Amino acid sequence: MSILKRLLGITIKKDTNRLRKDPAVSKFMPEKKLPIDEMFTNNFKNNGGKFLYCENENELQNTFNQIILENGWKKENVYIKSADILKRFQIKTSQKKSSEADYFITTAEYLIANTGAILVDSDQIGEDKLGDLPYNFIIVASTSQLLETIGEGLQLIKLNKNKIPSNITTMKTFEGKVESDFMSYGSPSKNLYLLLLEDL
Repeated sequence: MSILKRLLGITIKKDTNRLRKDPAVSKFMPEKKLPIDEMFTNNFKNNGGKFLYCENENELQNTFNQIILENGWKKENVYIKSADILKRFQIKTSQKKSSEADYFITTAEYLIANTGAILVDSDQIGEDKLGDLPYNFIIVASTSQLLETIGEGLQLIKLNKNKIPSNITTMKTFEGKVESDFMSYGSPSKNLYLLLLEDL
């Protein structure tokens, strides 16, 4: 500051733009978005879900067996809606009643990155309400099912299916989640493991 300005009592406001870390970036530029996989992982974990990444089918099978062993569940004491899942995990039989099963295993329709939710419908859970299914969930999904928003998921369901499935819902309240929001109000909390298989 010059002597003349000091004598006259003139102060100079600092230019806040000069204090920015990157002077080449305008303050009006939108913030950089996280990659979709990282966004989903962060939000899913914040919701209380247990995320397990698998590079191949062999690792997926081993991880599944570790979950069963760690929790002391009986492999056959499972509630399943899909014959493909029974075959994939070499499960010989399953429970007829969901209330008698140790866990429920299914796939997902899509994984929603901006909320960390899992989009499922009647193809995965039949006509059962989430609250009627076992408390323990194992979801098997692949990286190609990652989408940014639920709107994208609903559009793809409408485009890719001959008949729109019933019972479309999202799961985003998992064990350990302390806070709930309006969108998850009334949704039952589940102890949920996500086995995410790399397929891109």
